[in-house]
Amino acid sequence: MTDRLPHNVRCLLAARATRSIGQGATVASFSLYLHALGFGGTAIGVILMAGLAFGALLTLIIGPLSDRVSRRRLLIGYELAAAAAALAAIVTPNEAVLIAAATLAGFGRGANGAAGPFSPVEQAWLAREVEGEARRRALSHNATLGFLGMGAGALLVAVPPLLGFGYHALESFRILFTLPLAGSFAALALIAWTRESPAPRAAPAHDHRTEARIKRDENRRIGKLALTGAINGLAIGIIGPLIAYWFLRRYAHGPAAIGPALAAGFALAALGAMLATWLGRRVGPVRAVIVMRIVGLALLLGIPFSPDFALAATLYALRGIFNRGTAGVRQAVAASLTRAERRGVAASVQNLSVQIPRSIGPVLGGWLIHRGDFTAPFLIAAALQGLYIVLYQRFFGSIDPSTGPETAASSDPAL
Repeated sequence: MTDRLPHNVRCLLAARATRSIGQGATVASFSLYLHALGFGGTAIGVILMAGLAFGALLTLIIGPLSDRVSRRRLLIGYELAAAAAALAAIVTPNEAVLIAAATLAGFGRGANGAAGPFSPVEQAWLAREVEGEARRRALSHNATLGFLGMGAGALLVAVPPLLGFGYHALESFRILFTLPLAGSFAALALIAWTRESPAPRAAPAHDHRTEARIKRDENRRIGKLALTGAINGLAIGIIGPLIAYWFLRRYAHGPAAIGPALAAGFALAALGAMLATWLGRRVGPVRAVIVMRIVGLALLLGIPFSPDFALAATLYALRGIFNRGTAGVRQAVAASLTRAERRGVAASVQNLSVQIPRSIGPVLGGWLIHRGDFTAPFLIAAALQGLYIVLYQRFFGSIDPSTGPETAASSDPAL
């Protein structure tokens, strides 16, 4: 699948795949671990919020920095910190240490294998290495491998009960942190194997007036990206990090059932990533996103009204095809909004605009679930997703990632 892609791209894709396994395991288990420790829904939401908010703060710093310093070194630093956090969660049952580690590493938030707050670094590096169709293919593979790894990690959560180690023993939860630890070490080795290419030459200098116009147009597009990202992030935060906890409270099912259910959702999301790429070639990337997200919205509305766990889990898994599956195509659209030398800033804004509202979502969702309201979180998320679809079409309907925006394409042949 990646034979014709450059060495650095193959290493980054492999790092994402290995990293995503541990992330999938914590999505399926971390909120359940906190519940087993005696934390209520609101407290769980606050802990998840802390990790997301800390990640947003780092993104604010790291994204623009990645346009000026070595992206390879930044990603190596991230993997070392993530490995330390996972090791701390394994070796100590201390709740304060666990919360600190979760804040640092973002346990349970589900980043599809991305490097947390360092995701803009990874995204901008990939965009630098390949262009045009190869870039869209790389981003599609990136999303697909992340979903497959997340699915594998979520499925592994069901293994301890099969081996006779029930989750009534808290040590079984701590054992699961070996997965993000191993993923960080593997990703560290893969990133160390890369050979960072020199930064591309800046676009030819323009006169002051032309440069100001290009930058103003880019900033306008980045602002629209931030608005849609904020709406999407809030919708994701209300449900996404808490879905395992919601399944537990709504249907009284534990990790042995929830893990495979989430794994199915991630596996189908990988198929969705390939579907989105295929559909994008035929009807255009933005239209592909719109069509698929509308179907995902309909499935989202059906989940809270499901009478049993099996139907709710099925709808949740199917939704992965149409909602998560658009990730790679949306990244390709975002990468086309600016010239190459500003992609770190654009990726930073994209991630930050999602992360800040997403960090608020778990508190609201956790509070509603804690008080026994299992429907309202989905209705609020659905309303936000509907608004996102409308604005995404209005803002980006004319964007073609194969050429990028007109003003940028005229000044940067790399687009």
